[in-house]
Amino acid sequence: MSILRKTGRGLNHLLAAIGLITVLVMFTPVVSWWALAYAGPIEQPKGDVLILLSAAADDNGGISYSSYWRARQALFAWQTGGFNKIVISGGGPGILNFLIAEGIPREAIIAEWRTTSTRENAIETARLIQGMPGKKVLLTSDFHMFRALRVFRKLGIEVTPMAVPDVLHSTEHWNGRFSAFETMLVESAKIVGYAVRGWI
Repeated sequence: MSILRKTGRGLNHLLAAIGLITVLVMFTPVVSWWALAYAGPIEQPKGDVLILLSAAADDNGGISYSSYWRARQALFAWQTGGFNKIVISGGGPGILNFLIAEGIPREAIIAEWRTTSTRENAIETARLIQGMPGKKVLLTSDFHMFRALRVFRKLGIEVTPMAVPDVLHSTEHWNGRFSAFETMLVESAKIVGYAVRGWI
């Protein structure tokens, strides 16, 4: 078989694979199922200390899409869940400013934004909540919960998950489904990397 024919066949297989992925992403709930598998039950547990993992800050010092959904859920949890403390880890001051603007007292919030990874979030949070009594609830995005929960528990931090519909919101709209798919691919690669390092 000539090189040209082999190349043509390989290109056909590639295009067929791209077409199949496109159909699955755009016309089936596969990405939603994927996100739910990582999120676990979408519940609103009550507690004493809400641990809020921030996503990256945007270029203007505000909050990213994922951080926005997490901040909204944190506000609702504060209003309904009986929490008396919120510990924010990672990102920038955007979530802190959002929560204060929405009426949560500054003295009820402990925030740090030096950490840049989920494992660093867990290590720093362990230090911040040392000696802090009560039930701890971990709030992060649906796609991130699988890895975050296991990182915290691996470090001996017992937390109850509160997953935020993030990718699930994106999949509700046609123009958000491919970005949701990309988010799930990236997160899956991170899970593998953390597993290899023994962090989960």
